[in-house]
Amino acid sequence: MSAYRANMSAAKAKYRRILLKMSGEALVGDQGYGIGVETLAGVARNLIELREAGVEVALVIGGGNIFRGAGLAAGGMERVTADHIGMLATLMNALALQDTLESQGAHARVMSAIRVNELCEDYVRRRAIRHLEKGRIVIFAAGTGNPFFTTDSAASLRAVEIGADLLIKATKVDGVYSADPAQHPDAERYLHLSYDEVLDHRLAVMDATAIVLCRDHAMPLRVIDMNKPGALLRAAMGEDEGTLVTGAPSVD
Repeated sequence: MSAYRANMSAAKAKYRRILLKMSGEALVGDQGYGIGVETLAGVARNLIELREAGVEVALVIGGGNIFRGAGLAAGGMERVTADHIGMLATLMNALALQDTLESQGAHARVMSAIRVNELCEDYVRRRAIRHLEKGRIVIFAAGTGNPFFTTDSAASLRAVEIGADLLIKATKVDGVYSADPAQHPDAERYLHLSYDEVLDHRLAVMDATAIVLCRDHAMPLRVIDMNKPGALLRAAMGEDEGTLVTGAPSVD
């Protein structure tokens, strides 16, 4: 760890409890599909670093690196069945991350919204909070357990349920832009947005259900680039990393 990051870890985090939302694609690595072992190890190190800074860490992870329910539904598969298969993909990612965290010395628990008792615990809100209070990293799998709801919505829901102080959405870009920065180099990066601005302008942050949940429960949301070194820790420290979405209109 660099001296800078060591000093950051020693500093007092602004947020006591954070829920991180990651896409399944964040685990792919170089092979383009499935789970990259080195990529998974890097994610685990970031989460452990956050925990060592005194932050209670929960996580919702997607399954798009393995299976996309919406994609197969568009191809003709019955939507409910496709979504259930997608939930199982998130469980695979969660179990892989749990194993990697434990191999690095962390304590982790997977909690599933669907019953798979031979593999992990059922999601029970009070038990999840207790795990966090004991310093365990909690990984929520299987979305909300219901079809037609994305893992973005699951992340907002779990963040509200466990009383998180901040919801972090990890993406491939360092915040929310007025247009796709890969296609529009002059696109503006917003430092701060309101929930209503995200909804009104249909900005690609999270799906509308997730944003409405955050808005209705005053859950602050920060969008960061997970691949940017130190970004997750800086967000936990309250620095202006990425884009912050709250109830107040932007003043940028």
